[in-house]
Amino acid sequence: MDITELAGRLAQGDRRALARAITLVESGRPDHRAAAAALLDALGGGRQALRIGLSGTPGVGKSSFIEAFGTMLTGQGLKVAVLAVDPSSSRSGGSILGDKTRMERLSRDPLAFIRPSPSQTHLGGVARRTREAAALCEAAGFDVVLIETVGVGQSETLVAEMADLFILLLAPAGGDELQGVKRGIMEMADLILVNKADGELKSAARRTCADYAGALRLMRKRARDPEGFPKAMCVSAMEEEGLEAAWDEMQVLVEWRRLHGHFDRRRAEQARHWFEEEVQQGLLARLTADPAARARMAELGRAVEEGSATPAKAAEAMLAALAGRAED
Repeated sequence: MDITELAGRLAQGDRRALARAITLVESGRPDHRAAAAALLDALGGGRQALRIGLSGTPGVGKSSFIEAFGTMLTGQGLKVAVLAVDPSSSRSGGSILGDKTRMERLSRDPLAFIRPSPSQTHLGGVARRTREAAALCEAAGFDVVLIETVGVGQSETLVAEMADLFILLLAPAGGDELQGVKRGIMEMADLILVNKADGELKSAARRTCADYAGALRLMRKRARDPEGFPKAMCVSAMEEEGLEAAWDEMQVLVEWRRLHGHFDRRRAEQARHWFEEEVQQGLLARLTADPAARARMAELGRAVEEGSATPAKAAEAMLAALAGRAED
């Protein structure tokens, strides 16, 4: 299939074309990267979906929440795409990619599309091409794109650079496990949802929600937030409670940002960020592809291992060598 045909089928909402296009943008082969760039150019950037980034500690119920939340949205006639980033093994490089098995009901929904992707070695568990995959889902006519990330931490805030809303999911009575990362992640959050607010955990969820609501009031106000945001709410993915209220709050926030110009401004800032990211990744790729550069890196690496050079000095020598070659 050539790029023009693929772009045409994708614009018509063809699911197979979407899956094939995402495979193309995820590939690291130079010819595939060139084809992916041509495809994104052919599609343009006219249509916008609402991109929602979701993060939270393992076990907080992200997959359960996405299934319940996504099913609620499709019940309203909205088309929902889920880009689930799965952790890759640092030893084998493999990933389970089992998110579809956790979202059995949503995976059968004709208005939903679920695509698990390996995190590979990218910081924060956000695959390098997830942003491009989100753009493809927009072009295919999806109304909402949910980006699920692995774990939670300072590096996880990378998802905020590709989403319009950043949702932090918490579990009741989380204790001190979040204290080390709470401030960094909370500064990015637009909405904090305390999941599992059902059964015996319902009262604990309300206390946790109140604690975080109080913490949010102490945060410095951001220009892109109306009065009352960000806020904390209780939800139950199991009992499907609080989901519609959370969706209503998301819509209120998005509409306010659109009205005051923050939405488009943020999209523009994100585009600038990913341009700079592409340049950095391209430079690293060229560095590893150059035999002379690899040989010099190996030589300086051995010197650092043996203690005959400090890491800082070796890095300075490497950068000087690269600068000299660039001038030549």
